[in-house]
This record gives sequence, C-alpha cells and structure tokens, in this order.
Amino acid sequence: MFTQTLVEFLFRLTFGVAAAMGLTDSRQVTSGFFRVHLWVLLGLQTLAALATYSWPLNAKTPAAAIGMWQFAAAVTAAVASYVAAVAWMYERRAMGKTLIWLVAALALSGSLFPLLYLKGNLVVLQVADRISSGAVLGLVTTAMLLGHWYLNTPTMQLAPLRRLLFLLGAAVILRMAICGSGLALELTVGGKLQEPGLTSWLLFVSLRWLAGLVGVLGLTWLTWQTLKIPNTQSATGILYAAVILAFIGELASQLLSAEASYPI
Repeated sequence: MFTQTLVEFLFRLTFGVAAAMGLTDSRQVTSGFFRVHLWVLLGLQTLAALATYSWPLNAKTPAAAIGMWQFAAAVTAAVASYVAAVAWMYERRAMGKTLIWLVAALALSGSLFPLLYLKGNLVVLQVADRISSGAVLGLVTTAMLLGHWYLNTPTMQLAPLRRLLFLLGAAVILRMAICGSGLALELTVGGKLQEPGLTSWLLFVSLRWLAGLVGVLGLTWLTWQTLKIPNTQSATGILYAAVILAFIGELASQLLSAEASYPI
C-alpha cells in the first residue's frame, strides 16, 4: 500500500507542477525557471517508474496491468521532461511549453489508470479528487519555487506569482467542496458513523482538513498580503510552510480515502 500511495502522490504532484508551469507566462519568467524545475519533474517520474517496476508486473491481475500502464506513463513523462528541459535550454519556448503540457497529461493519466476498473458515478468523484489534489499540490509547490526564483532574479514582475496564488486559492476552495462532499457521503451513505474507531478516524480527518486545506488557504492569503509590501523573501518563507501543510494534508487524504468509498 505504501508504494501505491507514493506512486499516486508522485503522479499528482508532477501533474500539478507541470500544469502550473504551463500556466506561468514565459515572457515574464526567465527560461531557467522552467529548465531547472523540469529536472525536478524528471526526478519525480524516475522515482515513480522505479517504484512501479518493483511491483509484480508479470502477474495477470488488474493491479499488475495498472502497474504496467503507470510504469509506461512514468518513463514517458521522465523522457518528455528531459526533452523539455533541453528545449528550454535552447530557448525553444513554444516547444518547451508543449512538452510541459505533455508531461502534465502523462502524469494525470498515470494517476487515473487505477480508476479503469471502477464503475458508476463514483468515477466522476474520483477523477475530480485526483485533478483537484494535483492542482493544490502543484500550485503551492510551483508558487514556492517561483518565489525562490525571485531571490535569484529580483527584477522579474510579481504578476506571475500573484496569478499562481489566485489559482491556488481557487484550487483549495474547489478541493474543499470535493472532499467535503466525499466526507459527507462517507459519514452517511458509507455508514462510517456506525463503525468502531470513529473518534480516532475523525482526528485524522481533522488533521487532513486543518493542515491541508484551512492551513494552506490561510497561508495563501498571508502570502498575498506579504506581496503587497512587497517582500518576496518573506512570501517564499510562508509558501515553504504552505507546501509542508499541503503535503501532509494530501498524504493524509490519500491514506484516509484508500480505506473509504469516497475521497476525503
């Protein structure tokens, strides 16, 4: 279960970071930002490929079939990340942006492969769960990385960072709506209220919400206010804390959702 959770987290994170980079205006942000952080995505997808390679891929089971598809998606995304980094090194911005979106699509597909064997309306909620989770992880991480990049290139405009923060706030609110619906369904339709150990389960749910949603939203607002000064160094420090809370919240969500019928 740990390996599957790790692979799923890596796919969500890669999808979110790639999508956030794709939404970042390359006319206002230097090409080095895209090149350097494509190496990060290369590392993430290499780790995902190594993790899936450790599964019994030769077994004729649904889990093995999903693992094979995820392995192929991770390897292809890693190769695409490398080629995209080379494109940005030679200032091929259009090609680089296209390849960034390809990496995002491959990572999202890797995250969605486990849903192939699901049926009914639950599939829609699970797809929304993965997209919104990746959006929160990717936007907060990319905003932090971009804030750090301002320390190296202080002459860049703040508009790209403000845009990421606005999108991050919207993504967290969307995530709240999706996970709130899943939590309500799990407590009622899923019959969680009648199961033993409800108190300890609710404590983990509280951690997930307070850290990964309320905490991230609050720090996003603080970062926005800090940029009004403007002070990119302090804003980046706040975003570091937001990344940690987002990682804790989304990992907790994955672990809780793995034992539930609905995303939490």
